Amino acid sequence: MTSSIRYSVKPGGSLNGEIRVPGDKSVSHRSIMLGSLAEGVTHISGFLEGEDSLATLQAFRDMGVEIEGPEDGKVTVHGVGMHGLKSPSKPLDLGNSGTSMRLLSGLLAGQGIDVTLLGDASLSSRPMRRVTEPLAMMCAAIDTTEKGTAPLHIKPVEKLEPLHYEMPMASAQVKSCILLAGLYAEGQTCVTEPAPTRDHTERMLRGFGYKVETNGNRVCLEGGGKLKATTIDVPADISSAAFFLVGASIAENADLTIRHVGMNPTRIGIINILREMGANIEVLNETEVGGEPVADLRVRSAKLRGIRIPEEQVPLAIDEFPVLFVAAACAEGKTVLTGAEEVRVKESDRIQVMADGLQALGVDAEPTPDGMVIRQSSISGGHVNSYGDHRIAMAFTIATLRASGEITIDDCANVNTSFPGFAELVNSIGMDVTFSGCA
Repeated sequence: MTSSIRYSVKPGGSLNGEIRVPGDKSVSHRSIMLGSLAEGVTHISGFLEGEDSLATLQAFRDMGVEIEGPEDGKVTVHGVGMHGLKSPSKPLDLGNSGTSMRLLSGLLAGQGIDVTLLGDASLSSRPMRRVTEPLAMMCAAIDTTEKGTAPLHIKPVEKLEPLHYEMPMASAQVKSCILLAGLYAEGQTCVTEPAPTRDHTERMLRGFGYKVETNGNRVCLEGGGKLKATTIDVPADISSAAFFLVGASIAENADLTIRHVGMNPTRIGIINILREMGANIEVLNETEVGGEPVADLRVRSAKLRGIRIPEEQVPLAIDEFPVLFVAAACAEGKTVLTGAEEVRVKESDRIQVMADGLQALGVDAEPTPDGMVIRQSSISGGHVNSYGDHRIAMAFTIATLRASGEITIDDCANVNTSFPGFAELVNSIGMDVTFSGCA
């Protein structure tokens, strides 16, 4: 893959019709991981065939797991049991996927195999001490670079010790990493969060028959159990739906329905924040699939107003801020985000990159150490760089719904990590995106 893809997006347009966005990335990752460690055959539908999820799938193939598919979102995983993984013949290349690296570091810490995890330039610059340090407290043996970044070399150890860990930051990846390592510890492992984060790992462990106790912000499990194969229907990813929730809110004469969206209560910050800004979002046909709540979302044009984003909502919308910044630029008055330092250590420094891009388009956007202050502004045409960050590229695509001229966006190849077919889908419902270069 190269990073030479450029989007050229014509201004204006609207969003109308019915769509289904790709499967949830968080659930797709975890379905492969737990299905591989289960006893029996796990059947998955709705699997996200994006590069990040495929990196996880390939990693388990490289460790000896037989996996059929994906074909039209269907995957069959022949589980090898809790201790059935084999040392791979080469390092596991996880591309751009931070979720894969952080969760696998916990899952593999107690496997008794020798394995190296590496990734692309972006992933190799992201902080990994937040997982390697608590894993070291469990007696895991993991080497990093001097900066605490990948490659991660995981060495076999005789056993892991249980851990009661108070997380210094709200991070679902860190929580999940420690819980997955806890499966291999002798005794009870607990994680206490400073604020609630997505709970897909806990839900899916229960779906595979593993007992997990949740009490407020504290999650505990006992090591030494087994996982039993199951059937998983992956809901549509609310992080992908977010671009359309904002787009249909800011576009003129929009009326869009997004089908079968995952409505996990730890993920709906985007809906809560947009509604507080005045968005017109209806939740329809609520049901539950495989332990995860799902619903259809109908969103129509609305006059948004600036707000101070509640800090308790920040962990529930941690991946959605790039497109929320676009909503803020279109909202009457001033929008203030605080308590979002974590947004700076994603695929890019999303606060700085979005601020730079918005300013280049004439928006009054002031980055702060833990957030942003954005005042309502006219969005001009112009040229921005996504710095290889899929969510940045898609956010600026959506911004053109309110732009006065064409916006060109560089370095868009990584959109395929989470949303293959994004440009084609937005074009089908009322936008005008062309792309050039090679993926």
